[in-house]
Amino acid sequence: MLNKQRIAFIGAGSMAEAMISGFVNSEKVPADQIIVTNRNNQERLQELENKYGIKTSKREDIQFDHVDILILAMKPKDADIALQSIKEYIKPHQLVLSVLAGISTFFMEQNLQAGQAVIRVMPNTSSMIGESATALSPGQFTTKQQVAIAAELLKTIGEAYIIEEEKMDIFTGIAGSGPAYFYFLMEHMEQEGLTGGLDAETTRQIIAQTIAGAAKMIQSQNETPTVLRENVTSPNGTTEAGLKALESKGGGKAIAEAIKHAATRSKEISSQLEENLVNQKVEKAKVMV
Repeated sequence: MLNKQRIAFIGAGSMAEAMISGFVNSEKVPADQIIVTNRNNQERLQELENKYGIKTSKREDIQFDHVDILILAMKPKDADIALQSIKEYIKPHQLVLSVLAGISTFFMEQNLQAGQAVIRVMPNTSSMIGESATALSPGQFTTKQQVAIAAELLKTIGEAYIIEEEKMDIFTGIAGSGPAYFYFLMEHMEQEGLTGGLDAETTRQIIAQTIAGAAKMIQSQNETPTVLRENVTSPNGTTEAGLKALESKGGGKAIAEAIKHAATRSKEISSQLEENLVNQKVEKAKVMV
């Protein structure tokens, strides 16, 4: 299915590159069916073309009628200008994917052709190595077949989960920001390893393998995290001592609060961003009158 999809990126930043890398390395999307453009950084476009064998183009030279999937990957603050610039070229049956943080499907639908098929996408930074947890929230005009194609495409950079858009903020708190929580935990574990006499490289690899092993246990076992934790916690043993220390210092509550605060901030950013974009549009309209 994917080998027939012609894909265009507007924006050539790190997220666009991560996705391109996943698409090409999966060998499910031919590199010559991917085209990338940005506002004016030709050097960056040439870099991506040389690295992945894809096509690049100036924005004005893209033949949008030959595109099946258009991926919006520019900066969110440029969303209004970008949507207006492609509105007359994109048809409702073509699929628009957006990785723009804070931009809702409703906002996109309001600024594109009536009935436009759109999907809001939230990957995380692990997409760089094909291990992203990516959320998809379809717009109201997107068909089941288009959702299936998008999910198949995004599985080339990790796992894809179809969720309701109102759940996007909590998803961001868990998966979008989640890698940073683990890196923060690893920082502290590494410091204790160094204090205990281990060298930095060995400590880092031990921690990484421990986390990877725990993650694989969750993925391969039909058990809850609670059951797996209890299975490795012997009475009066080392694990119990460590867990009691975590609990006494508020470790569990801290994790929960991190997710809640990240989700709340995600919602705030979305509201602020779309309000700013709407205000920009109103001001432009006043100038034109």
